[in-house]
Amino acid sequence: MQSETIGTAVLETWDVDEVARAWAADEIVLIDVRTVQEYGLEHIEGALLSPMSFFRPEKLPGQTDKRIVFHCAGGVRSEKVARACLEAGMTRIAHMGGGFGAWKAAKLPYLGINMGTGAPQRINAG
Repeated sequence: MQSETIGTAVLETWDVDEVARAWAADEIVLIDVRTVQEYGLEHIEGALLSPMSFFRPEKLPGQTDKRIVFHCAGGVRSEKVARACLEAGMTRIAHMGGGFGAWKAAKLPYLGINMGTGAPQRINAG
């Protein structure tokens, strides 16, 4: 994990292995900030969708139980959203470095679309 101190808060950048471990252990809330179209084609199963263009930090749930981790396609949008959360006064925020592209490159499972049927299908890349 990499971290950067911003005022009194810390922006954490987690790698895909850290996110996958915490996700499997139900220790985090994973929020996808890509577009509806990107999410619809493929996404991490169970990740919540909150597109960056509509994102409002003040509408997020409290952080008493689980850390919130954001992700996007490559890590740029999720970092912007994480910084916006820190500016809004949240303290337990992280984002996934490398984004969904890194998740897929690590051959971690996700949901995609079966182009033959149009139905969602689990893709266990590993």
